[in-house]
Amino acid sequence: MPDRQIVDIAQIYLDNYFMPCALKGDALHLAYASFYKIDFLLTWNCNHLANANKRQHIRVINARLNLPTPEIVTPLELFSEKPDE
Repeated sequence: MPDRQIVDIAQIYLDNYFMPCALKGDALHLAYASFYKIDFLLTWNCNHLANANKRQHIRVINARLNLPTPEIVTPLELFSEKPDE
């Protein structure tokens, strides 16, 4: 059952100190995005998700779980600058 698998994945993230246990929602977001092979995970959480220091750790754990790692970005990273017309 996918829901149980996602909860288990999120628990692995919490057990591996990606984020404090109080932030279970963030762990679930990452677990859903990884499990369902979502290309991008959009977040304002720069402390625990969109954090360059955590990206490699996330990739390593997901590789061990045989999961892809979504590109974790903030909304600002998806803006494109257009010259004034």
